[in-house]
Amino acid sequence: MQIIYNGIKNLSKALENATKVFLVCDSSFPYLNIKRDIENLCVPHVMFSDFSPNPVYEDVCKGIDLFQITKCDTLLAVGGGSAIDVAKCIKLAVLAKEGNDAIIPPLVNTRVECDGSKLLFIAIPTTAGTGSESTHNAVMYYEGAKQTVTNDGILPDVAILEPSVLKTLPLYQKKCTMMDALCQGIESWWSVNSTEESYEYSCKAIELIMANWQKYIFENDDEAAANIMLGANYGGRAINITATTAAHAMSYKITSLYGFPHGHAVAVCLPEIWEYMIGHMDKCLDKRGKDYLDGIFNNIANTMGAKTPSEAISVFRNMMHQMELSNPVSKQLPSDISLLTSSVNPVRLNNNPIRLDTGTIQSLYNIIVK
Repeated sequence: MQIIYNGIKNLSKALENATKVFLVCDSSFPYLNIKRDIENLCVPHVMFSDFSPNPVYEDVCKGIDLFQITKCDTLLAVGGGSAIDVAKCIKLAVLAKEGNDAIIPPLVNTRVECDGSKLLFIAIPTTAGTGSESTHNAVMYYEGAKQTVTNDGILPDVAILEPSVLKTLPLYQKKCTMMDALCQGIESWWSVNSTEESYEYSCKAIELIMANWQKYIFENDDEAAANIMLGANYGGRAINITATTAAHAMSYKITSLYGFPHGHAVAVCLPEIWEYMIGHMDKCLDKRGKDYLDGIFNNIANTMGAKTPSEAISVFRNMMHQMELSNPVSKQLPSDISLLTSSVNPVRLNNNPIRLDTGTIQSLYNIIVK
């Protein structure tokens, strides 16, 4: 069971049994208001930050080598999703008998054995988006292809939520990461893998974000930031159970093709996919049936403060408009649409409650890309 602490003041408690800490941090670390709290701990630490914003296998290998040389007994990841993902990959490679092979194909697509209890792992997120501090998933690139590393053993043992780190984030980054969190809450709720537990997390994620997003984005309010960070964490916990659906599956190539941050890319996809789904309930893939799914769509809408799913989609689009998060624009639309359509991972579509075939995906991209 993961322990979640509120506030950096709990870091000493989390580290009470540590003797040497391997600190994985990204380029934002020198500017963080909690930098001194981490550096002044009475525990020796080794810092690793030699990785790119979209970590590649070679980056992770440098971290694995340094960890093994320095003989640390605790992992501490401080940063956005990339820093936490790198730490997760290091933990899996260090603990799995397969070593570094555990994080690359073909083993990355199987469940290798990893006893996570053998290495304490603490995560402190510095953005409010992916909820990576509470998931057993990590993203890494191998030979140019995105790999999702999934293993129960890499879920951080402790997550520390310190909302003050959000205070100085660039505004655009705050918008994108928050929308990623909202999309995760929505997608998890309608996923074919949803459970009673994931519903609870999804509902809390959406409630917290919808109630606080304007003060967080436009007023930089401290209490709103705390609630958004908690909402993102609930979104991560929800996705940890259900995995993502079509909005995420269709977003990845938008990021690489147009330079859109992940949360922005997901957010331009979600309302178009949702609108298609409510108009094609006869293509329901969820074994619980289309009446069940109709109820789920209505529950999501109500949690967003809307009376109907159609109204909820309008609410979502209005949020995007207020934050000036526009859709991608293409100078070579036909070739881009073809490339985008062929990029979608069919495995992620299996989690979507409404069937989307290739023709439908192509039609959706023609709406998403201007």
